[in-house]
Amino acid sequence: MHHPQAASRDGVAQTASDILARLRARAPRVHCITNAVAQNFTANVLLASGCVPSMTLSAEEIGSFVAGAQGLLVNLGTFDRERRQATGIAVETAAAYALPWVLDPVFVDRAPPRAAFARELIGRRPSVVRLNHSEFSALADTTPSREAAVGYARARRIVVGLSGETDLVTDGERVAAITNGHPLMAKVTAMGCAGSALVAACLAVESDAFRATATALVMIGVAGELAAEKAAGPGTFAAAIVDALFSLDESSLIARAKVS
Repeated sequence: MHHPQAASRDGVAQTASDILARLRARAPRVHCITNAVAQNFTANVLLASGCVPSMTLSAEEIGSFVAGAQGLLVNLGTFDRERRQATGIAVETAAAYALPWVLDPVFVDRAPPRAAFARELIGRRPSVVRLNHSEFSALADTTPSREAAVGYARARRIVVGLSGETDLVTDGERVAAITNGHPLMAKVTAMGCAGSALVAACLAVESDAFRATATALVMIGVAGELAAEKAAGPGTFAAAIVDALFSLDESSLIARAKVS
């Protein structure tokens, strides 16, 4: 039986601090095909993290935007005809330019045609698929577990970021369990979508998709913990987490990362 290697807490924390420094230094451009609810918050999270977001869906423009970006997010949240067309062009362009991209298959558990399209996209080899337990069950046709995520990632040669009370990141050979975060994160619309955009941002400066994904989830989790210390509720928390990402430093990531 194959046993994946568990990532060390210190290794992930140090890598996260290094990737954060590269984000600040390089200010990568990240193009986001995301749902209408998430666009504003996602853009603010990327800006606060030191990145340059773009959001156009125009079929006439998106190829140029993606070609000039360093990372791409495809989020299926409000998946209308315009976004579907934009996704086809964007993924084609990403392949032509060897651009890393993230698939966030939002709500594939609620609509079989959406799940079918997500499976088609996974066949086109995104760098990372970030999804929750219900979405994983719909796509993998099995109960979410550490073993199931590892097997799914290995079979498809992708990185899986499985979100939950404990976030699991695996490429089929390595696995990291991340417990940073705060319950208020579940009370803010687009928090998960913004987290997936942050994965795309980290991929823009780190070629190892496993390390990039773990870093993004540690970053947003630590920022959530810091924001919760100041917030009175979901409204102030949404602003506070953007502020926390803006002021996040390497020493905080090293000190606060919860990885096993």
